[in-house]
Amino acid sequence: MAIQSNSSDVEVVGGIPLYTGIGAMSVVAVNPTLGELNAIGVKMKTEPEYTGLQFSDDGPVYNKLVFWIHNDEHSFTTRVEFLVTAEERRISKTGKYQWINKFGQTSWGETNPSSQYDWFKDEGVRKAYGGEDVLIDFIKAWANIPNGGDLEFDSPADIFKGKITELTQLVMALKDNKVRCLLGVKDGKYQQVYTKYFGRLKPKRDDMFVRALNDDYRQFKAEYNTDLVLQRYSPSLVESNEKAPEPLSATEESW
Repeated sequence: MAIQSNSSDVEVVGGIPLYTGIGAMSVVAVNPTLGELNAIGVKMKTEPEYTGLQFSDDGPVYNKLVFWIHNDEHSFTTRVEFLVTAEERRISKTGKYQWINKFGQTSWGETNPSSQYDWFKDEGVRKAYGGEDVLIDFIKAWANIPNGGDLEFDSPADIFKGKITELTQLVMALKDNKVRCLLGVKDGKYQQVYTKYFGRLKPKRDDMFVRALNDDYRQFKAEYNTDLVLQRYSPSLVESNEKAPEPLSATEESW
Protein backbone atom coordinates (compact mmCIF):
# COMPACT_ATOMS: atom_id res chain seq x y z
CA MET A 1 0.00 0.00 0.00
CA ALA A 2 1.27 3.48 -0.92
CA ILE A 3 -0.40 6.39 0.84
CA GLN A 4 1.09 9.90 0.87
CA SER A 5 -0.39 11.43 4.02
CA ASN A 6 -0.08 14.88 5.56
CA SER A 7 -1.07 16.41 8.87
CA SER A 8 -4.68 17.59 8.91
CA ASP A 9 -3.35 21.10 9.57
CA VAL A 10 -1.63 21.21 6.18
CA GLU A 11 -3.64 22.56 3.25
CA VAL A 12 -3.13 20.28 0.26
CA VAL A 13 -6.12 21.14 -1.96
CA GLY A 14 -5.31 23.76 -4.58
CA GLY A 15 -2.78 26.56 -4.46
CA ILE A 16 0.99 26.50 -4.36
CA PRO A 17 2.78 24.80 -1.46
CA LEU A 18 4.21 27.30 1.03
CA TYR A 19 7.29 26.86 3.22
CA THR A 20 8.75 28.31 6.39
CA GLY A 21 12.21 28.04 7.87
CA ILE A 22 15.77 28.46 6.61
CA GLY A 23 16.64 26.86 3.29
CA ALA A 24 19.68 26.68 1.01
CA MET A 25 18.63 28.42 -2.20
CA SER A 26 20.13 28.57 -5.69
CA VAL A 27 19.59 31.75 -7.71
CA VAL A 28 18.12 30.79 -11.09
CA ALA A 29 17.11 34.16 -12.59
CA VAL A 30 16.99 37.91 -12.00
CA ASN A 31 14.21 40.08 -13.43
CA PRO A 32 13.19 37.36 -15.90
CA THR A 33 10.78 37.92 -18.77
CA LEU A 34 7.47 36.07 -18.95
CA GLY A 35 9.05 33.49 -21.25
CA GLU A 36 12.00 33.00 -18.92
CA LEU A 37 9.63 32.55 -15.99
CA ASN A 38 7.75 29.85 -17.84
CA ALA A 39 11.06 28.13 -18.62
CA ILE A 40 11.84 27.78 -14.90
CA GLY A 41 8.34 26.52 -14.13
CA VAL A 42 6.79 29.77 -12.87
CA LYS A 43 3.40 30.36 -14.45
CA MET A 44 2.33 33.97 -14.92
CA LYS A 45 -0.11 35.49 -17.39
CA THR A 46 1.38 38.94 -17.99
CA GLU A 47 4.86 40.32 -18.55
CA PRO A 48 6.29 41.42 -15.19
CA GLU A 49 7.12 45.09 -14.61
CA TYR A 50 10.35 45.97 -12.89
CA THR A 51 10.99 49.66 -13.57
CA GLY A 52 9.34 53.05 -13.18
CA LEU A 53 7.37 52.34 -9.99
CA GLN A 54 6.17 55.43 -8.14
CA PHE A 55 4.07 55.28 -4.98
CA SER A 56 3.36 59.02 -4.60
CA ASP A 57 3.22 61.96 -6.98
CA ASP A 58 6.29 63.65 -5.50
CA GLY A 59 8.11 60.52 -4.36
CA PRO A 60 11.15 58.85 -5.91
CA VAL A 61 10.94 56.42 -8.80
CA TYR A 62 11.70 52.86 -7.75
CA ASN A 63 12.81 49.78 -9.62
CA LYS A 64 12.57 46.12 -8.60
CA LEU A 65 15.38 43.62 -8.53
CA VAL A 66 13.68 40.23 -8.35
CA PHE A 67 15.85 37.17 -7.80
CA TRP A 68 14.12 33.83 -8.32
CA ILE A 69 15.55 31.23 -5.96
CA HIS A 70 15.16 27.43 -5.92
CA ASN A 71 15.40 24.89 -3.12
CA ASP A 72 16.49 21.40 -4.15
CA GLU A 73 15.48 19.65 -0.92
CA HIS A 74 11.76 20.41 -1.32
CA SER A 75 11.87 21.24 -5.04
CA PHE A 76 10.19 24.65 -5.00
CA THR A 77 10.95 28.07 -6.47
CA THR A 78 10.12 31.45 -5.00
CA ARG A 79 11.46 34.98 -5.21
CA VAL A 80 13.24 37.57 -3.13
CA GLU A 81 12.61 41.20 -4.08
CA PHE A 82 14.64 44.35 -3.52
CA LEU A 83 13.03 47.74 -4.06
CA VAL A 84 15.78 50.14 -5.16
CA THR A 85 16.18 53.64 -6.47
CA ALA A 86 18.92 55.50 -8.35
CA GLU A 87 18.67 58.32 -5.81
CA GLU A 88 21.32 58.54 -3.09
CA ARG A 89 20.05 57.35 0.28
CA ARG A 90 19.77 60.21 2.74
CA ILE A 91 18.02 60.98 6.02
CA SER A 92 16.43 64.38 5.34
CA LYS A 93 16.08 65.33 9.02
CA THR A 94 19.79 64.96 9.78
CA GLY A 95 21.32 65.52 6.37
CA LYS A 96 23.31 62.30 6.72
CA TYR A 97 23.94 60.06 3.72
CA GLN A 98 24.55 56.35 3.64
CA TRP A 99 28.04 55.62 2.31
CA ILE A 100 29.43 52.44 0.80
CA ASN A 101 32.92 51.32 -0.21
CA LYS A 102 34.34 48.71 -2.59
CA PHE A 103 34.18 46.05 0.13
CA GLY A 104 30.42 46.43 0.71
CA GLN A 105 30.84 48.17 4.07
CA THR A 106 28.18 50.82 4.78
CA SER A 107 27.91 53.65 7.28
CA TRP A 108 26.07 56.93 7.81
CA GLY A 109 27.47 60.45 7.90
CA GLU A 110 27.37 63.91 6.39
CA THR A 111 30.80 63.25 4.88
CA ASN A 112 32.98 60.22 4.08
CA PRO A 113 32.89 58.15 7.32
CA SER A 114 36.39 56.69 6.80
CA SER A 115 37.77 59.76 8.56
CA GLN A 116 35.64 58.94 11.64
CA TYR A 117 35.81 55.14 11.84
CA ASP A 118 38.97 53.06 11.63
CA TRP A 119 37.00 49.99 10.50
CA PHE A 120 35.49 51.76 7.47
CA LYS A 121 37.94 51.48 4.58
CA ASP A 122 38.45 54.43 2.25
CA GLU A 123 38.77 52.59 -1.07
CA GLY A 124 35.96 53.21 -3.52
CA VAL A 125 33.86 55.26 -1.08
CA ARG A 126 30.71 56.85 -2.50
CA LYS A 127 27.15 57.64 -1.48
CA ALA A 128 24.96 54.53 -1.55
CA TYR A 129 21.81 54.21 -3.61
CA GLY A 130 18.44 53.46 -2.06
CA GLY A 131 18.21 49.75 -1.24
CA GLU A 132 21.84 49.07 -2.09
CA ASP A 133 22.85 47.91 1.39
CA VAL A 134 20.31 45.06 1.42
CA LEU A 135 21.23 43.97 -2.10
CA ILE A 136 24.91 43.94 -1.14
CA ASP A 137 24.20 41.80 1.95
CA PHE A 138 22.43 39.27 -0.27
CA ILE A 139 25.24 39.15 -2.82
CA LYS A 140 27.90 38.92 -0.10
CA ALA A 141 26.31 35.76 1.32
CA TRP A 142 25.41 34.28 -2.06
CA ALA A 143 28.87 34.84 -3.60
CA ASN A 144 30.51 33.77 -0.30
CA ILE A 145 32.77 36.82 -0.31
CA PRO A 146 35.29 36.80 2.56
CA ASN A 147 35.54 39.67 5.00
CA GLY A 148 37.52 42.42 3.29
CA GLY A 149 36.93 40.90 -0.16
CA ASP A 150 36.04 43.08 -3.13
CA LEU A 151 32.34 43.67 -3.71
CA GLU A 152 32.01 46.40 -6.31
CA PHE A 153 30.07 46.66 -9.56
CA ASP A 154 31.50 48.26 -12.70
CA SER A 155 28.40 50.41 -13.24
CA PRO A 156 26.33 50.52 -10.03
CA ALA A 157 24.26 53.48 -11.26
CA ASP A 158 23.00 51.37 -14.18
CA ILE A 159 21.82 48.59 -11.87
CA PHE A 160 19.74 50.97 -9.78
CA LYS A 161 18.25 52.44 -12.94
CA GLY A 162 17.04 48.98 -13.94
CA LYS A 163 19.85 47.89 -16.26
CA ILE A 164 20.78 44.48 -14.87
CA THR A 165 23.45 43.11 -17.23
CA GLU A 166 25.98 42.74 -14.40
CA LEU A 167 23.45 40.91 -12.21
CA THR A 168 22.53 38.56 -15.06
CA GLN A 169 26.20 37.75 -15.51
CA LEU A 170 26.46 37.09 -11.80
CA VAL A 171 23.61 34.56 -11.92
CA MET A 172 25.53 32.62 -14.56
CA ALA A 173 28.89 32.92 -12.77
CA LEU A 174 27.40 31.74 -9.43
CA LYS A 175 25.11 29.02 -10.78
CA ASP A 176 26.64 26.47 -8.38
CA ASN A 177 26.50 28.73 -5.32
CA LYS A 178 23.72 28.81 -2.74
CA VAL A 179 22.53 31.32 -0.17
CA ARG A 180 20.63 30.51 3.03
CA CYS A 181 17.31 32.37 3.26
CA LEU A 182 14.58 32.47 5.89
CA LEU A 183 11.10 31.93 4.49
CA GLY A 184 7.76 32.81 6.03
CA VAL A 185 4.11 33.13 5.10
CA LYS A 186 2.02 36.31 5.14
CA ASP A 187 -1.75 36.27 5.63
CA GLY A 188 -1.71 32.49 5.40
CA LYS A 189 -1.21 32.49 1.62
CA TYR A 190 1.76 34.57 0.47
CA GLN A 191 5.31 33.24 0.45
CA GLN A 192 7.77 35.76 1.90
CA VAL A 193 11.57 35.87 2.11
CA TYR A 194 13.27 37.66 5.01
CA THR A 195 15.61 40.38 3.73
CA LYS A 196 17.20 41.59 6.98
CA TYR A 197 19.77 38.82 7.01
CA PHE A 198 21.13 36.27 4.53
CA GLY A 199 23.45 33.40 5.42
CA ARG A 200 26.34 31.57 3.86
CA LEU A 201 26.25 27.79 3.49
CA LYS A 202 29.39 27.50 5.65
CA PRO A 203 29.57 28.14 8.49
CA LYS A 204 25.92 27.35 9.16
CA ARG A 205 24.89 30.19 11.49
CA ASP A 206 21.21 29.98 12.44
CA ASP A 207 22.05 32.08 15.48
CA MET A 208 22.75 35.06 13.22
CA PHE A 209 19.21 34.82 11.83
CA VAL A 210 17.86 34.64 15.39
CA ARG A 211 19.87 37.69 16.40
CA ALA A 212 18.46 39.66 13.46
CA LEU A 213 14.90 38.55 14.23
CA ASN A 214 15.28 39.70 17.82
CA ASP A 215 16.22 43.21 16.72
CA ASP A 216 13.24 45.58 16.96
CA TYR A 217 14.11 47.07 13.57
CA ARG A 218 14.69 43.77 11.79
CA GLN A 219 11.63 41.71 12.66
CA PHE A 220 10.00 39.51 10.04
CA LYS A 221 6.50 40.64 9.10
CA ALA A 222 5.38 37.09 8.37
CA GLU A 223 4.68 33.79 10.11
CA TYR A 224 7.56 31.39 10.59
CA ASN A 225 8.34 28.31 12.70
CA THR A 226 10.58 29.26 15.60
CA ASP A 227 12.85 26.21 15.22
CA LEU A 228 13.68 27.63 11.76
CA VAL A 229 13.77 24.16 10.17
CA LEU A 230 12.60 24.32 6.54
CA GLN A 231 9.20 22.61 6.21
CA ARG A 232 5.79 22.86 4.62
CA TYR A 233 3.75 25.70 6.09
CA SER A 234 1.29 24.68 8.78
CA PRO A 235 -0.54 27.36 10.84
CA SER A 236 -0.21 25.25 13.98
CA LEU A 237 3.61 25.24 13.75
CA VAL A 238 4.32 28.92 13.19
CA GLU A 239 4.00 32.14 15.07
CA SER A 240 3.40 35.60 13.77
CA ASN A 241 6.06 38.32 13.69
CA GLU A 242 7.05 37.94 17.32
CA LYS A 243 10.66 38.07 18.42
CA ALA A 244 12.50 34.79 17.94
CA PRO A 245 13.88 32.89 20.93
CA GLU A 246 17.25 33.98 22.29
CA PRO A 247 20.15 32.41 20.36
CA LEU A 248 22.64 30.01 21.88
CA SER A 249 25.99 31.58 22.56
CA ALA A 250 28.22 31.57 19.50
CA THR A 251 31.26 33.36 18.19
CA GLU A 252 30.48 36.71 16.57
CA GLU A 253 30.72 36.74 12.81
CA SER A 254 32.07 40.00 11.43
CA TRP A 255 30.67 41.11 8.13
